[in-house]
Amino acid sequence: MPQILMSLSRAGRLVGVTRGELQKRIQNGELSSFDGMVTVDDLLAAYPGAQLEDNTEFDRVSYIKERAFGKRVFERALPEAEVLAARVTELSTALANSQTQVRQLNILLDRLRGKLSEIEGQCKDEVKATVVGLKIWLKDEVGAAMEPGYPNPLAVRDSILRVMAAHVRVLPSGHDFFLEGQDTLLEAALRAGVPLNYGCSGGNCGLCKARVVSGQIKKVRHHDYVIPEAEKNQGYILLCSNTAVSDVDIEAPVAGGVQDIPFQQIDARVKSVEALAPDMVLLHLQTPRTRRLRFLAGQYVTLQVGKSLSAELPVASCPCDDRNLLFHVRRMPGNLFSDYVFNRLKSNDVVDVEGPQGEFILHEKSPRPLYFIAFDAGFAPIKSLIEHALSLDAAEAMHLYWIGSEAENIYLPNVGRAWADALDNFHFSALVAGYDLRAVSGKRTDMLRATLQGIVDEHPDVKLSDIYVAGPESALSVAEQFFLGLGLPKSRVFAGPVK
Repeated sequence: MPQILMSLSRAGRLVGVTRGELQKRIQNGELSSFDGMVTVDDLLAAYPGAQLEDNTEFDRVSYIKERAFGKRVFERALPEAEVLAARVTELSTALANSQTQVRQLNILLDRLRGKLSEIEGQCKDEVKATVVGLKIWLKDEVGAAMEPGYPNPLAVRDSILRVMAAHVRVLPSGHDFFLEGQDTLLEAALRAGVPLNYGCSGGNCGLCKARVVSGQIKKVRHHDYVIPEAEKNQGYILLCSNTAVSDVDIEAPVAGGVQDIPFQQIDARVKSVEALAPDMVLLHLQTPRTRRLRFLAGQYVTLQVGKSLSAELPVASCPCDDRNLLFHVRRMPGNLFSDYVFNRLKSNDVVDVEGPQGEFILHEKSPRPLYFIAFDAGFAPIKSLIEHALSLDAAEAMHLYWIGSEAENIYLPNVGRAWADALDNFHFSALVAGYDLRAVSGKRTDMLRATLQGIVDEHPDVKLSDIYVAGPESALSVAEQFFLGLGLPKSRVFAGPVK
């Protein structure tokens, strides 16, 4: 029987590990691959402990993603009945085809035996003995092949996964993701951290138009945008209005950098203003359903409240939930914007959002471990980067160091601890500097460099990793020069200033 080939995303999901770990095993020669695909048997050989009922690791990854995305509910609903029935029918068709092939093979074997018997009757004694030996060998081999064996548990689980979730591949970028529940193709892509092109996400603008190369899709939402008949005949659809019935290949543009994200202006409403610490609040904004903010993790926007009060703040949430935007606002006495947020802003007030801006973004294709260093409120963009990295499920290992001027400046320590508890490849440490990181000079520079050297001493592989640092300019400058001084190139040290 032919081997089942699967993508690294599907393989990682079956055994509960990241694509990064699978890629590392392939590089080390511990797992065979064929054009970026692996077989079920090779996967089981590399992970012999994987069993059909053992979903521990997968559950851990699912848990951390649910926690990472904040208050948004990470839906795990069943697909609608029609989609579910179509997927079962597809698997049933594949099974019927396999059974037909087995029957045809048996007919062919019977004909082969008959031919061998004819040849046996026409041969001389010495050749006849050879033909008889061949018939006995054929009988033994067929009998052994037909012996019932133990099913590969990963193959069984993969069949279940094919019913519960469709695998979507994006061309020509090579991104892939799973579509679960009743999500549209666009919603599933954003949850998986794939930055497809889109605008209103409500079927009006046509910016999420894409071509279905293979597979079956189903329209689940009405759209007003009219796709020309010629394009319909070529397989064009709107990603925001269709779901995947089977595994699907689509041809669609993917944002490759900040230059691919348009400038936007959106009137959002305040969902909540929640205290995180005496001098820090969590501002939760919600955009209209038909005007969501496209941004890349780590970028910032300009918020305007009242008539003219504004501030530039990094988005502290994942692009996978583009309607619910989170911001960490620090109390700064005398700052009019800060005073307004702390004292006057209330639920349902309108806040103007303009942006996004900034080039402090995650470099997704890097195979190296990731080190994140947040100084005080620098945790806001770092949090966005980490949540995006988690949605991609590709990093080999992630380390977060949150360095606060004082203990109260580490205002969300439970978030880092939850990530570390839920994922084996995530490590979190909280450090207190004991001085104001907004004013680092003289002796404080030496003290901060000593703290950073302690991180290097603890993890020598920092020099082989990508470093993301965010926080006040004063501390940021010291950290950036420190890591460059270790010999790391600028292409692996990324700095995000936070006021």
